Amino acid sequence: MACTPAAGWEKGQVENQVGVVRERFFAPRLRVKSYDELNAWLLDQCIAYAKAHRHPEFRDRTVWESFEAERPSLVPYVGRFDGFHAVPASVSKTCLVRFDNNKYSVTASAVGRPVEIRAYAERIELRQDGRVVGEHRRSFGRDQTVYDPWHYVPVLARKPGALRNGAPFKDWVLPASLERVRRKLTGSNDGDRQMVGILVAVLGDGLAAVEAACAEALGEGVHSADVILNILARRREPVRAVTVMTPQALRLTLAPAADCARYDSLRSAG
Repeated sequence: MACTPAAGWEKGQVENQVGVVRERFFAPRLRVKSYDELNAWLLDQCIAYAKAHRHPEFRDRTVWESFEAERPSLVPYVGRFDGFHAVPASVSKTCLVRFDNNKYSVTASAVGRPVEIRAYAERIELRQDGRVVGEHRRSFGRDQTVYDPWHYVPVLARKPGALRNGAPFKDWVLPASLERVRRKLTGSNDGDRQMVGILVAVLGDGLAAVEAACAEALGEGVHSADVILNILARRREPVRAVTVMTPQALRLTLAPAADCARYDSLRSAG
């Protein structure tokens, strides 16, 4: 039924049902670790209630039996409703966007232009020109900063020392082989620069490929960036040569015969 937006009193039956569900399933208040856990628990409770209670109009069957009878006539489920709260925001020079008293990182290429924040119930999605430039689990605290270290890897190419002391990289958990290479490079004079080169390669080759290259290098007893990047280069598929179709007018009608004996005749003539 059509009604005025944000005017709950115009759809009282719906609002009343919200209150009934709150009292039936959420009193006393629940404590869960995630929305997934909450939704799974709620689904079980709703099915159990429907199977245990009679339908208010059809007293000869339960709510669940009535639902099963109506199921063939229901509109097919086509996916989750994409429900979010969208607001524009600016990006700071430190690749951060502020929303709801917290800060979230975006990829370094997004600095300097506004983004759209899409706030879902459990996550924050940040978009720029229709492209996702950041995605995080939503934080419900205050004055918290949520980093994705990969957003800052392009910055490391200019400031390798930030890998050791930068806030986004504190407690950064890398895949096993990458972490082993990082520890081994820590004692080198240019260890930060080498590690940054390996991390930057992830942006082009992908994390799985770089992890595999690190594992192969470690298996051979080496861990330098030059070796790992060389392994990556060898594993890349070669670019296929472009096939050029020869126009009919340029095709030979009589192929030349290969006769090396002609060179002997030139030598004898000299």
